[in-house]
Amino acid sequence: MAANAVPILTPAEYLAMERAAEFRSEYVKGEVFAMSGGLLAHAQLTASFGRELAEALDDRPCIVTVTDLRLQVTEAGAYLYPDLMVICDKPAYADGHRDMITNPSVVVEILSESTERWDRGGKFVQYRQVASLREYVLVSQTEMRVEWFTRGSSGEWLYREAVGSDEVCRLQELGIDLKLKQIYRKVEGL
Repeated sequence: MAANAVPILTPAEYLAMERAAEFRSEYVKGEVFAMSGGLLAHAQLTASFGRELAEALDDRPCIVTVTDLRLQVTEAGAYLYPDLMVICDKPAYADGHRDMITNPSVVVEILSESTERWDRGGKFVQYRQVASLREYVLVSQTEMRVEWFTRGSSGEWLYREAVGSDEVCRLQELGIDLKLKQIYRKVEGL
């Protein structure tokens, strides 16, 4: 018995489908991947990390977006929904719609058992193609651990981590410190 071929969509087909869809999906090189729902810890960490970012950036022109705004990585390659994005310049929209941007300074992903491998590997490969991206942040749901990568002046990515309630995530490009104690304050089981 022959396996069913996976239909390959063009970016235009994906965007038409996605804009009419009830549920979100991501697109990478012609393939569409449904987005699954998250657990309470994922929702809490998205909200608390977003709140801490927004408060730290309150006196700056940067804005923080949560989950629903699509990022066009490349016109033909990938369209993704980061858990959080920080946009410090005027938002650059990919087309005539205002549902997809191209210029985040920071992208944050909340790791889960089902997405961690993709977030660390393939998704990071995609995000590194975004010229405006200066920092990529990974937030653990299973322990108080925040890891982040900062793009250096010659394009290299420098890895850092903060582990434990007394530690601080220092986002160099934004010039802010985020206390893990605050980020994880009401998350149970850690």
